[in-house]
Amino acid sequence: VQLVESGGGSVQAGGSLRLSCTSSGNMRSSHYMGWFRQAPGREREGVAAIYRSGSTAYYADIAKGRFTISQDNARNTVYLQMTSLKPEDTAMYYCAAHEAGGTWYRLGPLRTQFGYWGQGTQVTVS
Repeated sequence: VQLVESGGGSVQAGGSLRLSCTSSGNMRSSHYMGWFRQAPGREREGVAAIYRSGSTAYYADIAKGRFTISQDNARNTVYLQMTSLKPEDTAMYYCAAHEAGGTWYRLGPLRTQFGYWGQGTQVTVS
């Protein structure tokens, strides 16, 4: 499984960005896709996740009301639309795919494992 993120950049507070994550490889056992972020000196935290077969979305509290996760299965792409961005949203944003045996994360009511990771895309809000 390979994951490639794009769409990061620098934006002023209150602005918006849309991140994209394109996947390739054998994704049949990856039931969820997720977005995570990590700021310098802080642990990686979950932002949002989506069920690949049904598009049910799950959000961490930091994302509710501002971020929207979606997917285009025909393009093997997951998106994270971020609005009303704040300086505290500044972080490296990572796309991840579910893998049994990966690291456990909780996103709202969802608790599952993620084991495939992209290289990340930087988001800077000033």
